[in-house]
Amino acid sequence: METTSLGKSGSERSDKDGSSGSSFGAGAEERGTLEYFGWVYHLGVNPIGHEYCRLRFLFIRGKYVEMYKRNPHESPGIKPIRRGVVGSTLMVEELGRRKVNQGDVYVVRFYNRLDETKKGEIACATAGEARKWMDAFDHAKQQAEYELSRRGSARNKLNMETEINLEGHRHRVRRYAHGLRNLIRIGQGPETLLRQSSDLGSSVRPDQYGERDSGDVVEAHEWKCVRTINGVRIFEDVADSKSGKGVLVKSVGVVDATADTVFEVILNVERHQRYEWDMLTGDLELIDSYDGHYDVVYGIFDPQYLTWWHSKRDFIFSRQWFHGQDGTYTILQLPTVHKKKPPRSGYRRTKINPSTWEVRSLNTPMDSNAPRCLVTQMLEIHSSHWLGWKKNHFSKFEKSVPYAILCQVAGIKEYIGANPAFKHESATTVVHSKMSDVSMSNGEYDDAEMKDEFYDAIADDSSSSEDEESSNGEHEKKEMKVKLKNVSWAITSLALNRTSALDANKELDPAVTPITINPVQFQGSLHRGKDDADANCWTSPSGMGFMIRGKTYLKDNTKVMGGDPLLKLIAVDWFKVDERIDNIALHPKCLVQSEVGKKIPFILVINLQVPAKPNYSLVLYYAADRPIKKGSLLARFVDGNDMFRDARFKLIPSIVEGYWMVKRAVGTKACLLGKAVTCKYFRQDNFMEIDVDIGSSSVARSVIGLVLGYVTSIVVDLAILIEAKEEAELPEYILGTVRLNTLRPDSAVHLEA
Repeated sequence: METTSLGKSGSERSDKDGSSGSSFGAGAEERGTLEYFGWVYHLGVNPIGHEYCRLRFLFIRGKYVEMYKRNPHESPGIKPIRRGVVGSTLMVEELGRRKVNQGDVYVVRFYNRLDETKKGEIACATAGEARKWMDAFDHAKQQAEYELSRRGSARNKLNMETEINLEGHRHRVRRYAHGLRNLIRIGQGPETLLRQSSDLGSSVRPDQYGERDSGDVVEAHEWKCVRTINGVRIFEDVADSKSGKGVLVKSVGVVDATADTVFEVILNVERHQRYEWDMLTGDLELIDSYDGHYDVVYGIFDPQYLTWWHSKRDFIFSRQWFHGQDGTYTILQLPTVHKKKPPRSGYRRTKINPSTWEVRSLNTPMDSNAPRCLVTQMLEIHSSHWLGWKKNHFSKFEKSVPYAILCQVAGIKEYIGANPAFKHESATTVVHSKMSDVSMSNGEYDDAEMKDEFYDAIADDSSSSEDEESSNGEHEKKEMKVKLKNVSWAITSLALNRTSALDANKELDPAVTPITINPVQFQGSLHRGKDDADANCWTSPSGMGFMIRGKTYLKDNTKVMGGDPLLKLIAVDWFKVDERIDNIALHPKCLVQSEVGKKIPFILVINLQVPAKPNYSLVLYYAADRPIKKGSLLARFVDGNDMFRDARFKLIPSIVEGYWMVKRAVGTKACLLGKAVTCKYFRQDNFMEIDVDIGSSSVARSVIGLVLGYVTSIVVDLAILIEAKEEAELPEYILGTVRLNTLRPDSAVHLEA
């Protein structure tokens, strides 16, 4: 299969914390319009109920989308079989890995958040390319927002739930079509679809070279290189060496390939390939797969390579993977059991050490297009075993399972180094053109003909079913088969300047005298902690544990420590609900409806909807002591449209205390929640509510499921903020924080709808 890898043109800015940094502001017409195109698979069900998977050429220009049977650049005059307009209610979700026609693909789902019956799916060869197609559609939504902001009425700007209607503005569409175009070609053609990947490093601005920052949280890990064996650097976390718990060790290496390529190599269970780099888990069998981001594998190992073993071993472990908004892959591997694989005769069942993989792309020098990525494998070793190996100067360590695991990084590095094809998989090409050779770009679009949004354009319908079926045989002849962070903050980061709450007071009205907010007046169902020893409670930490964009971020990508939050956390509710509840601030039991709540100038309500059995709602109430200043970033967010809110609402998570595997799963990178999950916004009276549906994303459901398993033993910090994208909005400030200390699910109060 071929798919696309989405590149970036010079008119975009690569954002280091994983958030989108592109802008369709003033001057976009002069710079040109971004166009993305390449091969994908179109998945669907035909009118008689048969599933199909067809190779299609997808083209995105501005907010317009078309789908072709052949490459329109090579077949001038070809008509699209589907077309549509990306609208403000289009949602894009990554469904993860799925087996289609004996090959593994990565599926992207489109749907209308107001009507989920309108939906469709495309598939890509790698998870990285699926993510880049998602970014392309996000840019298309931004283009629609830009056009509306330049020409729409004030009423339409505030009502983005309706379809974007650009009738009567065809002259502007033509102007875009005949301006400078940045054509971003993804992939080379159907013949190269077997293994396609991408590298964003080749299109990053010249002033942005250097390594990406590894997180937005100041971490407590202190890694020390304690052993180098056969070129493998082994690190020990010495920050918590006296705790008596399991010891964390890791191996690190730079691999000359894309992160997508390394991720595919790690997940691949094909025996002959794995034998070339993996001495321990070379014989693997896929037992089961769930929701595209979780599977279970069974493996066997012959003891002849680890001489102190006297019998054959077998093992079962689960693999759970995530693809961050910054492009980093995280894979969690845990020993498990499965009913399909009971103990096997002649083998002794053993447990593989819990471990994680983290693979993130590295920027390349300006004179090189060769892809690189940083590969880190971290695992847990029983403290007594580790101390024994150290005392004996590691004499027996080379015959141990942990050593075999840590050598996998070196194995991958050498395996890819010995296969030059892996090093030349970057196929992103940016072409600048002023003349269009594709029907989409000829400027003759009439939006009246494009009323359907894109999820309708790719959903199977009677108007195109016959046309689709005619090419099914041609597609089946191809029979193509798909083959194929986290580094701790340096000590010097603690010396960076921090922002203070005073810097953020430009967001509140200085002409109004602040009121006194007494937390004693507000009581939520979850009590406020008195000290660090208190459990099942909340507190509000400072923002010093979070790294946010500094005043010069747009020039040098410098981040600084956060200061005190702008808004005051006054209460937290921990509810148990039968069904997911939106607009919880309108509930009679909500403190927003109390007399004292109505006197507060402004309250921000964050309703984190946790999918489980039963469902939970964690409701955070942040209060301002003055009204919001008109024209400020906060005012634009509170009174703006949902598209703007989705592009700016950011959360930074941090597991302060807890099992290290949970820390790796949650990560330390900022996340634009509106892009990761479905967020609904409700503005009324003196409050604004944000309903965050964590269950709307399979990845988020997977992470929260892991967190809930350890929630009674972890301490988690959250910071919320509005992402700053313009110089006038910098430096960023922390909007609010919360610390949740060993939360107990059984303490949640039942709330009826």
